[in-house]
Amino acid sequence: MDTRLRVGRGLAKTEAEASMQALSMLKRRSQSDDPPALASDGWGGHREALLEVYGQVPTYQGRGRPPTKKRPQLDWQYLQVVKQREKGRVIGTETRVIYGDEQLTPRLLGEHTAYVERTNLTTRHMNGRLVRKTLGFSKKRVMLKAACIWEDVVYNFARHVKTLRVEVNDDHRRWLQRSPAMAAGITDHIWTLEELLTRVPITTNT
Repeated sequence: MDTRLRVGRGLAKTEAEASMQALSMLKRRSQSDDPPALASDGWGGHREALLEVYGQVPTYQGRGRPPTKKRPQLDWQYLQVVKQREKGRVIGTETRVIYGDEQLTPRLLGEHTAYVERTNLTTRHMNGRLVRKTLGFSKKRVMLKAACIWEDVVYNFARHVKTLRVEVNDDHRRWLQRSPAMAAGITDHIWTLEELLTRVPITTNT
């Protein structure tokens, strides 16, 4: 939330499969066995995906049949913000804490889905294949994947985000504009499209 960096994306026929892909990508890239704090709406299979990707099978105590079902960990934090509708209008929201402390988790994440909704709106502005009711949708998944990868790279490296700017007040400017990659410490400048098309990123993960 502090950097707005996009670290993963899932593309699948169902939201459950897409969530599984996104969380698997996040776990691989972060190299962490603990999931991030997560807020979502009431749709999708995020709960099941969290268990499948990050869940752990309890240690066998030597009695009865060995456990095989994955279970959540005590430090997980996941809440759902479910919109209540009447005649197509949102009349309220209900917050459900799926994992985590009933008091701490809402304070940490905020009882809203503003971040993901802002990202969805930005995505539809940047990627014409995802605009609602468009004839420009992708007919093949491989083309949709390519368009989404390009969108994420441009968003992370070549596009400044107003909420990430920092005040510098030097002789030439008041604000230092930053991209999500800059805020995350991955790069020190906003990339040009030429740089994106001519540079080959090399992972530093070991």
